[in-house]
Amino acid sequence: MSKPILSAHFESRKPSAVRLAQMKYEERKVKPEAVINVGIGNVSLPTNPAMQKRMFNLSAAESPFHKGVVRYSTTAGTTECQNAFKNILECEGFDISKLHVQVTDGGSAGMELLLVGVCGPAGTGEKPLMMIDPAYTNYISFAERIGRKTVTVKRHLEENGKFTLPEIDKIEAVIKENNPGALLVIPYDNPTGQYYDYDTMCSLARLCVKYNMWMISDEAYRELYYEAGKDLVSIWGLSDDMVPGIEGRRISIETASKVWNACGLRIGAVITDSPEFNNRSVAEYTANLCANVIGQYIFGALAHESKKDIMGWCDEIKTYYKEQITMVYEGLKEHEPELIVSSPDASIYTVVDVRNVVKPGFDAIDFVLYCAGEGAVHIDGVETTLLVAPMSGFYNIKAGEANPGSTQFRISFVETPDNLAKIPELFVKLLRQFESQRA
Repeated sequence: MSKPILSAHFESRKPSAVRLAQMKYEERKVKPEAVINVGIGNVSLPTNPAMQKRMFNLSAAESPFHKGVVRYSTTAGTTECQNAFKNILECEGFDISKLHVQVTDGGSAGMELLLVGVCGPAGTGEKPLMMIDPAYTNYISFAERIGRKTVTVKRHLEENGKFTLPEIDKIEAVIKENNPGALLVIPYDNPTGQYYDYDTMCSLARLCVKYNMWMISDEAYRELYYEAGKDLVSIWGLSDDMVPGIEGRRISIETASKVWNACGLRIGAVITDSPEFNNRSVAEYTANLCANVIGQYIFGALAHESKKDIMGWCDEIKTYYKEQITMVYEGLKEHEPELIVSSPDASIYTVVDVRNVVKPGFDAIDFVLYCAGEGAVHIDGVETTLLVAPMSGFYNIKAGEANPGSTQFRISFVETPDNLAKIPELFVKLLRQFESQRA
C-alpha cells in the first residue's frame, strides 16, 4: 500500500542550525558524563524579579488567572503587555508617542509576520527581504516556509576578528538589482556579535528612504553592548531630523527572551510607527487569535517598573555577559592562537573560525555532528562534549557559491559561568580530536 506524499517543502527540510547539535545528541546511545550546550541562545539566567513575582503568584487574588480561567486576549495583545514594551523604550530615552505595539508569540512569530507584510506575493520572488550575511538563520527559514525570497550582502570575518560591512555603493548595487521590499538590520548582531553605530544605521536608513523600503531592526539584544563610550543604538533613535523620510517606515522586532531571560515565555512584539502596517499586521495575526496570555501577564509586570529599575537591570545583565564573553574570547586565543574569534562587541554570541588550523575539506556541520554523536574529551577529569551551532546555516548561499560558514561556529553564552570557562579547552581538544581521525 502506498504512503501519503509529503509536500516538497517538508521533504526538503533539515533541522535549524541552532537545533542541529541538540537533536543529534538526543539520538546518541552512549552519552558522556557531561555536555555543554552553547548551540542555541537558550538563556539559563533567572528572569527579572518583577516578572518572577507574577510567575510564582498566578493564583494570587490580583492575578487574572486566580479563578483558573484562561481566556484569549485581543489579537494585538493586552494593553499592559504592550505598555511593558513601550516602558522599556521610554526608560531608555526613546520617543514612544507614535509607536504601535503588537504582541506576538515570541520574536520568531514577529519575524514570520513581517515577511508577509513587507515582501511580494508568495512564490514570486518580488520585493524580497534584504539581509546582511551572516544573518540569523530563522529569517532564512521562515522566508522559505512562506515562499518569500531573501537577498543578501555579505560581511567578511577578518583575521583580527572584525566583521566588515560592504561599502554603501555595493549595498546600493544589490538594492538596484533586486528591488527589495525591506532591509533587515540587527544592530547588536546575531550571530556575529557586531555592533552598529548610529553612523552606520543612518547610512542604511538613507538607502531605505531613497529606494522606498521598510527598515526593520531586530532589537532582541539592544541593551547588550560592551565597548566603553558607545551609544545605546536603536531604530527608534533615528528620526526625520537625522534621515528625512525615515519616520513611518520603521519596524522593530522585540522579545522577552534575551535581555529579560525568558526564552520559554514566548513573548515578543512587532513595533512600528506606521499605523497602516500595524492595522494590517494585526488583521493578519487574527488567524493566530492571540499570543500566550499567561506570558503576556508575566511580561506585563515591566509596564510598572521605574527607569531606575529598568536601567539597573540592563546594566547588571550587560556586566554579566561582558565578563563571560571576554573570558571565553581570551581563553580561545590562549589555547589556540591561530583561531579567528569575532570581536566581543555586542549581543550574546561569538563566532569562531577555524580556517587557519584545519586541513582542507573541513566541514563545520561534520564537526558539530561528531561532537554531538560520538566525540568527547576529558575536562577536569570528566568526559565531556560540546554542542555548538555551525555557521553555514546563517549564510544565504547561491548554488555553486562557497560558504564561509563551512569553517565557522557560533557560541551562545547561555551556560553557567563554570561551564563557559571550560569552553576554550573543550573546543580546542575536540577540534584536534576530530582532525586527528579525519582523512
